[in-house]
Amino acid sequence: MRAHSALPPEPVAGLHGPLQAVLFDMDGVVTDTARAHAAAWQRLFDEFLQARAQSRGEAFRPFDIVRDYRLYVDGKPRHDGIRSFLESRGIALPYGSEDDGPGAQTVCGLGNRKNRHFRAWLEQNRVQAYPGTLQLVRALHQAGVKIAVYSASRNAGAVLRNAGVLELFDASVGGSDLARLELPGKPDPAMLREAASRLGVPPERCAVVEDAIAGVQAGAKGEFGLVIGVDRGDCGGELRQAGAHIVVHDLGELAYTADGKLAVKTLANLPSTWKCEGEIQRRLMGKEPVVFLDYDGTLTPIVEDHTKALLSQDMRAAVDRLSECCIVAVVSGRDLGMLKSLVGLDSVYYAGSHGFEIAGPAGSSESLEQGVEFLPELDEAERALREGLAGIAGHAVERKRFSVAVHYRRVAVGDLDPLEAVVDRVLAEYPRLRRGYGKKVFELRPGIDWNKGRAVLWLLERLGLARPEVLPIYVGDDVTDEDAFRALAGRGLGFAVRDDGMRQTAADYAVASTREVGRLLELFTEIATEAKRAGGAQP
Repeated sequence: MRAHSALPPEPVAGLHGPLQAVLFDMDGVVTDTARAHAAAWQRLFDEFLQARAQSRGEAFRPFDIVRDYRLYVDGKPRHDGIRSFLESRGIALPYGSEDDGPGAQTVCGLGNRKNRHFRAWLEQNRVQAYPGTLQLVRALHQAGVKIAVYSASRNAGAVLRNAGVLELFDASVGGSDLARLELPGKPDPAMLREAASRLGVPPERCAVVEDAIAGVQAGAKGEFGLVIGVDRGDCGGELRQAGAHIVVHDLGELAYTADGKLAVKTLANLPSTWKCEGEIQRRLMGKEPVVFLDYDGTLTPIVEDHTKALLSQDMRAAVDRLSECCIVAVVSGRDLGMLKSLVGLDSVYYAGSHGFEIAGPAGSSESLEQGVEFLPELDEAERALREGLAGIAGHAVERKRFSVAVHYRRVAVGDLDPLEAVVDRVLAEYPRLRRGYGKKVFELRPGIDWNKGRAVLWLLERLGLARPEVLPIYVGDDVTDEDAFRALAGRGLGFAVRDDGMRQTAADYAVASTREVGRLLELFTEIATEAKRAGGAQP
């Protein structure tokens, strides 16, 4: 990824002049192992707490995988995390010895049991590195900025090797180093200072990238020049309060600029597609394009009444022409049946309900349904929403097969808080569902790790398109499209339809309107057609 001279760097407290080094936390920043760790912690503590409750005749209160993990465990050395959580429950255990067996009722014994749970996961699974992080790491490498990775985990080396990214870093500090050097864990900055020292760079010339509250606190206490919080959940406010100068959802939202700084990419400062047309053509040269298109706000303008967002004949014709040159998929929050009816083309793939249901073109057998087991809860949640919102004028409840949308574009400002309160209450009643966001809409969806980005990756893999000569392209406008921009960071191209907002984005380029999307599709068609004429990639 080249340096983005088109992006004005955001003013950041504490950092003056170009960066010399960037320090990356491992879990949740470089590698997607946070869920595996959280699952291992939950299994450990629930086993312990349940046995303790039974022996004492007390009520069992399970480990909260969101709140407890974030507050007491995330980012800390294993034994510190155990003691911190147990203290929150008023439980004191002897520290014990590093040699304690996994059944010992000591801090070390519990730590060894947790390690056994995590190692079992690691032996059976491949660790994934975040595409946006790898994109930023490569840009820093090209610019000569030093980079290090650190982790409180004693499994850090094994995790990085499993993910195939250990060699990307100039230095690393792991849990074994902490034990050998007798360094305290986060929120103490000792581990971060050790990483900076191994790079030969003073803290004030380093950026720290963290997803844990304790890690952000360590960066702030260590007086590092720039502390970046990565909010992969819903803890942006807590990360800022802990001392983060910048908070992003993914490192694909950052760009390294020509003047040696890190800038946050927003819809407002993304490079214009038309000013970078030559560059885009060069990136597509010799590649097989595969184009993914959002519907509302991308192929059609956003309208007051979502039922009237109809595809124009010109846009339908543009999509059809493109599908003759390369594979095209329409990816939308719309229900699959409705989406197919609105687009009306047999030549494209469809991913409806944010990718929970996928169907191929006419004659194709490709299909997928995710989250079928959630359908009864969605039925009940829909009834509860319709009843709870009955007195609020202007709203619309739209039932899709795998989600329930609450549109509030025409709701009075004074009624927005009561409307959101109803949505929150229904979510509390059905905890297996989670809330999604869009433009003037709340959605209740199955609480599983599936979204537009996962759907795009599934299609690429399923169709045999996860190859270096294939260039995936995604065009979208909404916050739900960011999952796809992040999934394709560094391996594809993302085009965002710019609006008046300052939303942070992982896209690469911007177009101004749905009308310009039509022009963009014509550009893709011309490039793909020329490639076919030259004997290049086939669809």
